[in-house]
Amino acid sequence: MNHNWILQNTFHHSDFKDIRELVEAKEKKNLKISLCLPTLNEEKTIAKEIIIMRSELMTRFPLLDEIVVVDSGSTDNTRDIAAAYGADVHKADEILPRLPGYKGKGENLWKALYITKGDIIVYLDADIKNIHHRFAYALVAPLLKFDKIRYVKAFYDRPLSTDQEKIRPTGGGRVTELIIRPLFSLFFPELTQIIQPLSGEYAAFRDMLEAIPFPIGYGVETSMILDIYKKYGLDVFAQVDLDRRVHRNQDTKALGKMAFVILKTFLRRIEKYDFISLKKKLFDELIQYNRTPEGFKAEKYNVEGHERPPMMMIPEYREKFGKGESDGQYDNN
Repeated sequence: MNHNWILQNTFHHSDFKDIRELVEAKEKKNLKISLCLPTLNEEKTIAKEIIIMRSELMTRFPLLDEIVVVDSGSTDNTRDIAAAYGADVHKADEILPRLPGYKGKGENLWKALYITKGDIIVYLDADIKNIHHRFAYALVAPLLKFDKIRYVKAFYDRPLSTDQEKIRPTGGGRVTELIIRPLFSLFFPELTQIIQPLSGEYAAFRDMLEAIPFPIGYGVETSMILDIYKKYGLDVFAQVDLDRRVHRNQDTKALGKMAFVILKTFLRRIEKYDFISLKKKLFDELIQYNRTPEGFKAEKYNVEGHERPPMMMIPEYREKFGKGESDGQYDNN
C-alpha cells in the first residue's frame, strides 16, 4: 500500500485561494469548465448556490463557463428558481429521450455529460446550506495545477443539522464509516486514504468521465472511484479539505436504503473485477420493518440496479462531440 498518497495528494482549500492564478492556468491550457447541480426539490438552497457561483466564479473571476441544473422532476419551484438566477436548466427525462428514462442522482450526473460543454465537469450537491465558492474553485484547482491529477474529491467536517436548525459539532459520514471504509479495507486498502469517498462534490476531466459507466442511483460515487482506480490507478486522484459542509441529514432508515444500493454496487464491481464469484443472483429488495398497533409491518424498497454505459458509447454523444464511431455494443442500453 502506498502510504505517501494521502500526504502528496491531499490539499486544503486555502492552498488555492488565488483564483486569478487559476483563471490564468485555465486560459493557458485553453479549457472550459462546467458546473453541474443535480436537483430534486431543492428550492430552499438552489438560489444561493447559483448566486454565489455566478457572482464569484463567472462575473468576478471567469473560472466557470456555465452552470447547469439537471433536475429529476422536482414538484416544488426548483427549476423556476434556478432558471431565474441564470442557470441552464434541464429536466433529466428530456435529455437523450431515445433512451429509456430512469430516476436517480447517477442518471442526472450521466446526462449532464451530454448537455455540458466543459473539458472539466464539477459536480456539487444542491442542498448545501453553507455554500461558498471554494466548493467549486478548490476542486478545480488541482486539475489545473497538476498534470497527473484527473479526478478530485471533496472532504469536510459534516455536522448533523437538526429540524430546529441547531448544529451538533460531530457526526455525518455514517455510511462511509460503516460500509465503504470497511469494504475498501478488505479489498482496496489504498482507497481508504480517500477521506470521504461518498461526498457529492467532485471534479474531473470529461475524457475520464465519458469512459466509465454510471449506476443511476446512490452507487454512482462508489462505482466511479472503483472504475477510475482500476483503469488509471490512485495517482490520478486528489482530495481537498473544504473545512465544513452543512446540509440536510437523513434518518437511519434512509441511510439503510443508501447503504443497500452502495453495497450492491460494490459487490457487482468486485465480481466484475474477478475478486469474488457470486453463486446466486442478488435480490433487488431491501426489507425494513415498522412497528404498528397491529404488530410489525414490512416496508420493501426495490432497487433494480440499472446502470448507464460509458457516455462515449452513445451515438448522439459521439456525434455532438465529434468522438468518432463505436462498436455499438452499448448503444441501446
